[in-house]
Amino acid sequence: MGSLRFICLLPVFLWYLTSFSQEEESILWQPEVSLNWTNFKAQPVEGSMVAATTASGLSYQFSTTEANGKYVLDYVVSTYFYPNRSWYQPKICDEVILSHEQLHFDISELFARKMRKIMDTTIFTKNVKAEVKTIYRHINRELAEFQQLYDQETNYSRNVDQQLSWNQKIKDALRN
Repeated sequence: MGSLRFICLLPVFLWYLTSFSQEEESILWQPEVSLNWTNFKAQPVEGSMVAATTASGLSYQFSTTEANGKYVLDYVVSTYFYPNRSWYQPKICDEVILSHEQLHFDISELFARKMRKIMDTTIFTKNVKAEVKTIYRHINRELAEFQQLYDQETNYSRNVDQQLSWNQKIKDALRN
């Protein structure tokens, strides 16, 4: 009987890819915890037209056991917000923009749930590490596309009616 453990942290709402250290400050997504502006600790990009940036992402770890050719996974998929990589411009940010940023974090949690569901229903083989990595990459691609759609449809929170619609849509999805 073998055992394998793999841990991966990857941002999903940063437009560049970089690895996050496990020791880096992070906030685990929890339904009863909402972000506030004090959670955004990075310095704003000087001269940027962007009001705020949320760094959030999924991480996973798993171990597997094999018995009689069957691979059983014990895994955790988590959603994190990274305060030291997230920033805002206080002079132009308001509660609508904060709700927009919160939704980026919430959307990440939706895709963590999707990954958990896929992990629950996948029959893994001896290539379990590659199979989990493929699932993770697929989820991250879908998540990035969904985050872009969200920004486009809300015009980065400027379209308040669309922002409110998305707030409700994601709230309902998390409830289900």
